[in-house]
Amino acid sequence: MSCFWIKAAGFLGALGVCLGAFAAHALREKLPPDLLVIFETGVRYHLFHTLALLGVAILSFRFSDIRLLHWSAGFLTVGVLIFSGSLYILALSGVRMWGAVTPFGGVALIIGWICLGLSGRTMGRKS
Repeated sequence: MSCFWIKAAGFLGALGVCLGAFAAHALREKLPPDLLVIFETGVRYHLFHTLALLGVAILSFRFSDIRLLHWSAGFLTVGVLIFSGSLYILALSGVRMWGAVTPFGGVALIIGWICLGLSGRTMGRKS
């Protein structure tokens, strides 16, 4: 399962860089400033949490039997897709309703971090 999360982090990282470049080069002149800020916030959270996913994936090679690491990776992935994805859609469409979806992604990201933190208790006993 660790290889899957490495692949997911690689894909999400590449996508985040592409979307950041898209914002910097294609959207800067086309979107109103408030919507551009929303898009850039999505990119920032996307890339930060992709790095967190990569860290969790690397840890899961050493501690493959700690299920909380896999839960953490799953929640981080879902969180990026929902949180950042809803911000991208909101910024590109201008439909503010998508802002109501964003907190669900935020909760998934928080749960991912909590799962990572809780997995540290088991790691300490295994090292």
